[in-house]
Amino acid sequence: MKEQAGTAGTGSGEPRAVETDRTSPSILDFRDVMKAYDGKPVLGPLSLKIGRGSLTAIVGTSGAGKSTLLRLANGLIEPDGGDVSFRFADSATPPGFRERRQIGFVFQSVALFPHLSVAQNIEIGIKIKGGQPDEGLIARMLELVGLPIAFASRMPTELSGGQQQRVGLARALAPAPSLLLLDEPFAALDPVTRANLAGRVRALHEDLGLTSLIVTHDMAEALLIADRVLVMERGLIVADEAPRALMRGGGGDQAQALIAVQRDSARKLIELQQ
Repeated sequence: MKEQAGTAGTGSGEPRAVETDRTSPSILDFRDVMKAYDGKPVLGPLSLKIGRGSLTAIVGTSGAGKSTLLRLANGLIEPDGGDVSFRFADSATPPGFRERRQIGFVFQSVALFPHLSVAQNIEIGIKIKGGQPDEGLIARMLELVGLPIAFASRMPTELSGGQQQRVGLARALAPAPSLLLLDEPFAALDPVTRANLAGRVRALHEDLGLTSLIVTHDMAEALLIADRVLVMERGLIVADEAPRALMRGGGGDQAQALIAVQRDSARKLIELQQ
């Protein structure tokens, strides 16, 4: 069954609908979702299914609606039209408190609690949800994100930006979520740290059997770590492709414009070696 996922470039600057076929079992469904702020439409209408086990990247320029889509997925904001539902069980349900307990969220700004230690930051999600961390949780989470156990007693101000983001990732993973949402988690990091942490996220996605949805403005990053790339423009999805298909020219004008920037940079680097 075909579904309208969003739009594609027409060459005239105006979007048009594209059709996608996503028949695999989904964990997250958007149906005719719309969102506006102060009466100004910023998202949709769009329909989208996120398949179980996928790592989907959402790419686009600033203001394209990427973070709004992620916040709708997390239930942080409500749609003005359409609906968002989860399929953690056999039936689809709206994003209530019980569903949000199965979602891990990594913020762009890290958002660690400054008055809590690394260990306390990691375990707080479990405690808020009414659980009690087991004895080995902190050590396991720190190992997952590549930090030594000695960091458990440190405060956030004692950590570098990359280390703080690793702790934020550990905090999101601690409650064993079914769905991991990441909102430009590497944006403030240096290129080396960014590449290392992106690779860590991809490895954790596979090792833990997660379903992951990551927002990024970096097309190269999306192509390298995701198995599905959504390109957003003006609050709509203008391309929905696998990375290899995008590199072969698929996805329409907007998608290829983002890829062209990466190709041009790569070409200039090669020229410098000659």
